[in-house]
Amino acid sequence: MSGTWIIFRREVNQYFTSPTAYLIAAALLLITGLYFNYDVSISVTVKPIEPALIPNFLAGMMIVFGPLLTMRMLAEEQREGTLELLLTSPVNDAAIVFGKFLAAWLYFSLMLALTLVYQIIAVSISQPDVSHMIGAYIGIWLYGGACLAVGLMFSALTENQIMAAFLSIATLLMLYLGDLAGQIVANLDLAFIIRQLTLGGHYTTSFAVGIIRAEDIAYFAGLIAIMLFIAIRVVESHRWR
Repeated sequence: MSGTWIIFRREVNQYFTSPTAYLIAAALLLITGLYFNYDVSISVTVKPIEPALIPNFLAGMMIVFGPLLTMRMLAEEQREGTLELLLTSPVNDAAIVFGKFLAAWLYFSLMLALTLVYQIIAVSISQPDVSHMIGAYIGIWLYGGACLAVGLMFSALTENQIMAAFLSIATLLMLYLGDLAGQIVANLDLAFIIRQLTLGGHYTTSFAVGIIRAEDIAYFAGLIAIMLFIAIRVVESHRWR
């Protein structure tokens, strides 16, 4: 546990001393701010404010932002040769992966927390369903963790950050668009299986509408566990090269 804490503190420090991390956060908050402002402007005459507006928007944005946050984590360590130093230190492989993942998830959680200001504004100018908001935020927090785990796994597979980001985005895009494929497949059994494997299939029909289901929590937790397990095995393989 101490090894995980050491890696976690190291990665958090890098996030908060890196201009790139601040640029990513600023870009995300700017985009969500503009999107929220648009929704507020049309809520005056067209429709009420959407309680899950920001989480639903982030569900699409995390396909890109997730890989951007994780692409350097292990790929850069390999490229610069510092991974070998980590492997010879008194820190095990799981601690390296868990520490880096938790740091990325904390960074995402802080960005997500900053968007709560939009929900405060929404509550002050209308009467949105607060339970709907809470369910959506819990869902996107888990959803974001799954995206980060996928990104970290691909960062472990290559020392090229651009390649890690590309592979992560491609995989997450398939998991994201797979929900649409499940809606157009004629065979109901096949459509159900496809939807059960996708990110959207466990978010859009539950968390996004304020419903928290154990099976959806299990899906995101399972995806995180599988991706981190693979990343640990990949890091472990470097000991034998």
